[in-house]
Amino acid sequence: MSISPDKSSGMPVEVASLGLGGNIGDPGAAMAEALRQLDGREDCRVLAVSRLYSTPPWGKTDQADFFNCCALVETSLEPGDLLDVCLSIERGMKRVRLERWGPRTIDIDILTFGAREQKTEKLEVPHPRMTERGFVMMPLADIAPEMPVKGRAVRDWLAGADVAGIKVADDDQDWWRGA
Repeated sequence: MSISPDKSSGMPVEVASLGLGGNIGDPGAAMAEALRQLDGREDCRVLAVSRLYSTPPWGKTDQADFFNCCALVETSLEPGDLLDVCLSIERGMKRVRLERWGPRTIDIDILTFGAREQKTEKLEVPHPRMTERGFVMMPLADIAPEMPVKGRAVRDWLAGADVAGIKVADDDQDWWRGA
């Protein structure tokens, strides 16, 4: 997952992992559309997408279950620029931020960005709470079980994560591609 040149542009690329989720409207369709938008960009390419999971709400529990997935995206963007793209996709899909951990149409988080560690006012990678969340570690283990995060492999973080109530909603890892 290190930097290598993009064959088409010669620009260096890095592999970022993203966590996607939502629980308003048709979150599976929203996540699929977000992934297709990312994949359609010249500066991003979706390399792998996890199975789609149904997960109980976390943090604020008096709301509908979520759907979650993770994706690996090869990008020539810098982390802050990738975040801007993700936030723009969220806005385009009518994401409204009313309350922390509250209901949402779509949420796209940058989990990791290659081996980089950074903390700015805008973005922290690796995501500061990702290893505590079964709804992140389970789908991430589908596509990157050996990836190191904070000194441990994803599969090892998953072994200690709370995965109660998390179910596979779609076992086909091409669920996001559409017909």
